[in-house]
Amino acid sequence: MRKLHQILLPMLICFAPVTASAQAPGAQGGGSFRVQCPTATLLHPGSAANPTPAKSEASYSGPIYRTATKDPTGAYTFTPALTFLDHGGAIKCQEISGGDGMMTEADGNQTYMFSFGPLSGMGAIQNGQPGTEFPNVFNNPYTAGDSSGNYLSGNPNPFFDGTSPTDPLAPGANGALSDPSGIMNTGVLNGNIPAPLMAFDEDDEFLLTLSNVGMIMRPDLFEQHTVHFHGYPNASSFYDGVPDASLAINIGGSFTYYYVAPDAGTYFWHCHITPPEHLQMGMVGQLFVRPRQNRLQSGDNLFNRLAGCAVPPGSPTGTTVTCPARGVSTVVGQQSDLRTSCNPATDILCSAPIPVANTGATQPTGGAKYVYNDGDGSTAYDIDVPMQIHGFDPNFHFVGMTFNPEGFSDMKDKYFLLNGRSYPDTVGVAGGPADVLGQLASATNPDPVTHAISTNDTDSISRASQPLHSLITLSASGGHACAATVTVCGQKAALRFADLDVQEYQTLSSIGIPMLVVGFNAKILRDQAGNNLYIKTNSITLGGGESLDVILDSTGIAPGTYFLYTPQLDHLSNDAENFGGLMTEVVVIP
Repeated sequence: MRKLHQILLPMLICFAPVTASAQAPGAQGGGSFRVQCPTATLLHPGSAANPTPAKSEASYSGPIYRTATKDPTGAYTFTPALTFLDHGGAIKCQEISGGDGMMTEADGNQTYMFSFGPLSGMGAIQNGQPGTEFPNVFNNPYTAGDSSGNYLSGNPNPFFDGTSPTDPLAPGANGALSDPSGIMNTGVLNGNIPAPLMAFDEDDEFLLTLSNVGMIMRPDLFEQHTVHFHGYPNASSFYDGVPDASLAINIGGSFTYYYVAPDAGTYFWHCHITPPEHLQMGMVGQLFVRPRQNRLQSGDNLFNRLAGCAVPPGSPTGTTVTCPARGVSTVVGQQSDLRTSCNPATDILCSAPIPVANTGATQPTGGAKYVYNDGDGSTAYDIDVPMQIHGFDPNFHFVGMTFNPEGFSDMKDKYFLLNGRSYPDTVGVAGGPADVLGQLASATNPDPVTHAISTNDTDSISRASQPLHSLITLSASGGHACAATVTVCGQKAALRFADLDVQEYQTLSSIGIPMLVVGFNAKILRDQAGNNLYIKTNSITLGGGESLDVILDSTGIAPGTYFLYTPQLDHLSNDAENFGGLMTEVVVIP
């Protein structure tokens, strides 16, 4: 794979000091960058904001009314002065750059992008994981790699636990950059396609800092950037990223977006400055919100914890709860939480209707993963597989790298991408055991350690430009969520499809393994009476701005290689080549 040589910055930049530093000053500086990640907030005043061990998550057992006040030192104490609902969750943070970058197509051509890049969680992102971190990881100084400048090279362990200094989940590999020189040296020409992956849990407070580092290939452009969470419910307009209603970030500046995660599902995000241009040029990313149901304790009845309708313990006198029409238990559950309760008789936009009946499904020992708060275990799965669909017009990108006007009316996609890669790069991962997503590795890849397609950054360190492969590997006999009538169950993969194409609809087909569609646009497919409306199909179609949650189940599937591909034949190409495009493999092993 060809590497981009280091490029000199042909312009002078003035610098402004910052108060915080997560990296020693370097040769190059930046503007008014300010990175924020608190260790405690009003909603999370205690240890849940900085849990031990790292990457743990507070369990959910229902809403609890608490009282708290903040003293002059910044510490929180509980008094009757203020009453609020504590839903659990934690504080999560992430930092990204807005600028430009390069990516390598499956036919070997390098393509210029307007792009977002990681400024925190870089170890996790380069190993196919979300870059979202707890404060006790985010606020650590970032370490770029070994003494030779090889980013996390030579690590033989595919399952990372954060205990080794060269481990990509260790704090040093995922700490945030807040020093101006570190932000500029790392952020310039360090774009990802798709943009850095984000994942957090319902009830989390999520703080996302965007630092605009400018475009080294287009110093004539003074592009602003924003982050818009597409389809995200109840977003404050101030943090919605639409510049008409909020603000945009200038070169040399930072802004921290703040969200309280309310609803589980698969979303996506993009820059909202000149969207047709910035989306086509690559400023698109994916995020998913994990449901509260993941955090239930072993043995909890899923229906009761969703439909429970008791007044929470410790509630102020006179607190009432609106219960759904059909019978529920008396335990505290999500219907006791006024922020997320759902009464079909009065709320036709309820995002999490309770099932028709209690199926008796319980949280298994050791926990489980679900796509939604389903109340019946029907969206349980084993493996997360983010799938960002996109298309590139190479001529538009080439013109975007030069000083010529772009022809929007002539835009025509010729590269069709899954997670920023066309086939065969969609399955080009390193050989060996399963990778960090729990999937089997394959034969070839430019980087056998991180499984990432990479380019050289301006500080001479090779970092991921396309970190996410799309290979799906399932065991025919290694699943965890097995029906009572099945003696040998396979694994389930949750395929989180998001499409931010600006030109084409995209269709994907799965022959041999049917797809179960359980969610659309971050809403569970269920009517208000509680009936599951899941769709079993071999084909799905998405337009730009849509997401789908699909479960692949290997139970009863013969071992072998299957294909997830588009039947749109002109989308099975890498520009002028006859093979490639929107296709990946599903490997079922015994």
